[in-house]
Amino acid sequence: MTAQLHYGTPAKIIHWLIVALLAVQYPIGWLMPDIHRGMTPGAGMTFHLSIGITVLALTALRLVWRLTHPVAPESSLPAWQRLSSEAVHWLLYALVLATTLTGWLFASFRGWSVSIFYLVPLPMLASDNEAAGRTVDGLHQAMELALLVTIVIHVAAALAHIFVYRDRVMQRMLPR
Repeated sequence: MTAQLHYGTPAKIIHWLIVALLAVQYPIGWLMPDIHRGMTPGAGMTFHLSIGITVLALTALRLVWRLTHPVAPESSLPAWQRLSSEAVHWLLYALVLATTLTGWLFASFRGWSVSIFYLVPLPMLASDNEAAGRTVDGLHQAMELALLVTIVIHVAAALAHIFVYRDRVMQRMLPR
């Protein structure tokens, strides 16, 4: 399988959909009131979980697409930039998967039913367990912060390629 020089249309669409969903997901998560034991999650939590599951599915699809449609590293970049770019991309995949899965697992430990926008019920990943729920909630929050920091690094690097290096690296993910 030969690597392409630019990301294909499906990769670009999935990438920008995930970006848009995460741009909505973070504020929902931060602004949502705490839901204490015995409380039923409301629409905010349902939408937060639904968006998270959608991001999980899109990330899995994007990962499969990337593995089956590789893109060659930009040849004009120094070796350290190619290596760090590859590392950050794989870290983004790992953190998105970890963040979304720990969110689903947290909801399961809390005993909440998880559905996609009230339409498609999803299985519980675990049974109700308060202690495990607290632990997984802490992991979810740590993954959320690590993901946000990694996203900031990714965006800063993209902006550096536009405004500092003035190369065409960013154009590989933009629509033509």
